[in-house]
Amino acid sequence: MSKPDAGKTWPDQRVTQLFGIEHPILQGPMAGPCYADMAIAVAEAGGLGSLPTATFSADQARAEWQIIRQQTDKPINLNFFCHTAPKVDAARETAWRQRLAPYYREFGIDPTVPIPTSNRTPFDDGLCRMVEEFRPAVVSFHFGLPEKALLARVKATGAKVIASATSVDEALWIEAQGADAVIAQGAEAGGHRGMFLNGDPLDVALTQSGTMALVPQVVDAVKVPVIAAGGIADARGIAAAFALGASGVQIGTAYLFTPEARISAPHRAALTGAKDGQTALTNIFTGRPARGLMNRAMRELGPLSRDVPEFPLAGGALTPLKAKAEAAGSGDFGSLWAGQAVALGKRPQQPLGAADLTRKLAVEALERIGV
Repeated sequence: MSKPDAGKTWPDQRVTQLFGIEHPILQGPMAGPCYADMAIAVAEAGGLGSLPTATFSADQARAEWQIIRQQTDKPINLNFFCHTAPKVDAARETAWRQRLAPYYREFGIDPTVPIPTSNRTPFDDGLCRMVEEFRPAVVSFHFGLPEKALLARVKATGAKVIASATSVDEALWIEAQGADAVIAQGAEAGGHRGMFLNGDPLDVALTQSGTMALVPQVVDAVKVPVIAAGGIADARGIAAAFALGASGVQIGTAYLFTPEARISAPHRAALTGAKDGQTALTNIFTGRPARGLMNRAMRELGPLSRDVPEFPLAGGALTPLKAKAEAAGSGDFGSLWAGQAVALGKRPQQPLGAADLTRKLAVEALERIGV
């Protein structure tokens, strides 16, 4: 894969200078698919590799970080969730189990069997100690920012802090708390909405702005650099983001097609066969709105439902169904996260590795921007 012409530079270099990277391309920190190898590949290609921690234990996160530091000294983004820890509602859990009971019987699963715990640890003192130990160049947050004392400790390590905003109000709040840049996440983005202000996430998700509308409004509202996310999967999307005033882009779904992405065979098959118009917002897999490819569970249980337990507890009861379906080669009961630009990520030949994809995006975007 060719490298960008040395004579061409990015029209806005605030993100590259802020993070100390060559290209303003951030690999989306997709919890589940992303491990050390993807972060290393993107970083070595000049982008900002990301390691999400939401699905890792402390020991797993430490092991992945050690792999990263053994293989690259480039800047890396360490990502965390900042949701409020859920309160278990026994009645809601029981009602959700009853809703799923017919599917349990269909797959030969005892509906009364204890279900696995579906948990995601919000950023806390223990995770903050991890940041202080690892000292990553960048720390990113989803669902807001941690409380002020924890945020101050993160910034004291020298890390640059970024967070997702799905509205101008959220972007202004993130900037006011001292973040170094804002990720403007449009409705097109795959995975969880980063929303954390302005009421019920289900209601807000249905009215969220798309990237084309959100990015320029956020750019006009804040002074810090803005990173565009959502519906960006090729050089055209990157060039468009810069035309809207963004200083960088965050790309997720396109990296799911790389060999480094740890996704199930049904998920990979669904991505490969995806067309436009096949994604939807759903909360049935975790309890919060997230965008994924439509499947049986989304069609029959949602895609959006007020019956599900709080985030992230909803996923526990679906876990046995997901395991049974995947064993039979089906993705009908698993979260097939993908953004609206999913079809742009497909390659007619052998899929590119994460490093080659990053270089290709940079080369072609610079050519299209023409600077």
